[in-house]
Amino acid sequence: MVTGAAGFIGSAVVRALLARGVGVVALLEPGAATSNLDDVDVERREVDITRESQLAGAFDGAKFCFHLAAKFGFWPKDATSFYEVNVRGSQNVVRAATAAGVERIVFTSTVATLGLWETKEGRASTEDDFAEISHLYGNYKQTKYVAEHEVLRLAAQGAPVVLVLPTMPHGPYDHRPTPSGKLVLDYLNGRMPGYVDTAMNVAHVDDLAAGHLLALERGRPGRSYICGGENITMAQLLRTLSDVTALPSSDRRFPSIIAKIAGYVSSFVEGDVFGREPRVSLEAAQMATTTMTFDDARARSEIGYSSRPASHALFDSAQWFVTHGYVSAERVAMISWHPPIGLE
Repeated sequence: MVTGAAGFIGSAVVRALLARGVGVVALLEPGAATSNLDDVDVERREVDITRESQLAGAFDGAKFCFHLAAKFGFWPKDATSFYEVNVRGSQNVVRAATAAGVERIVFTSTVATLGLWETKEGRASTEDDFAEISHLYGNYKQTKYVAEHEVLRLAAQGAPVVLVLPTMPHGPYDHRPTPSGKLVLDYLNGRMPGYVDTAMNVAHVDDLAAGHLLALERGRPGRSYICGGENITMAQLLRTLSDVTALPSSDRRFPSIIAKIAGYVSSFVEGDVFGREPRVSLEAAQMATTTMTFDDARARSEIGYSSRPASHALFDSAQWFVTHGYVSAERVAMISWHPPIGLE
């Protein structure tokens, strides 16, 4: 059983399971876009995970559960919906799966619940770095933090839960696109005049999916595992995109304060005054000026996790966006593909 099966990481987990010859049931939000599942043959069931009654009997006969369904966004019109989906929905899924006798539940959390105490000094964060509450910007981070602790509370009561904390995903099937994919897409379409000096951990979405399966097979109950890729600076990310596409590089560096001011202004004018999603939300600006590097050594040593270079993830992401019509014809005409080493 896979909740959130039509999402970016969720659909990658589905494809990884099908490659193993596993029978998969996709639990989908009613009315959700399912284009990520167009090329796969799985049983589909629409279930509102925020309604406990709809999960009654949903896990009967299931051996394992991957819970990836979550609400993500930087500017919600209804902030309470984040709590309903991310917290109450997670409680409902874990309780229902446990009651049905599911042997193992893999809960997808996020590295956004971890502390970043020394990342600016060069030490990547691990699963043992607790978060400072004031740094949990926005409803997504806050509700995922609460959800993680509620799931761990259920694990302490006997729920067979293992937690996976993915970093920034890149790769194919990013239909939405996600914020990480939008970064690539803005570059491809020439909408990125420069960058803020920061760093992040870039992972291929298929590696993250493989990490979920490894957590199922080898993870210790109640334990968290960061699944990531390569820590790179924003300058390196943009330089890599330029290397693999031959598009002009975005070399102009803006002070962090510029991004924060843009976030405050955009959130106030577009969000508060006009009631529409800001072009630059305050939460996104705060994240863009935060050094988000992570160490996934625990997953590598305990469950055998591995990942490919960031350049491979970014190349696959860029090619997918171009192939599926997300990039203007003018910019596509400027692209000359140069696969990174190992993908030639």
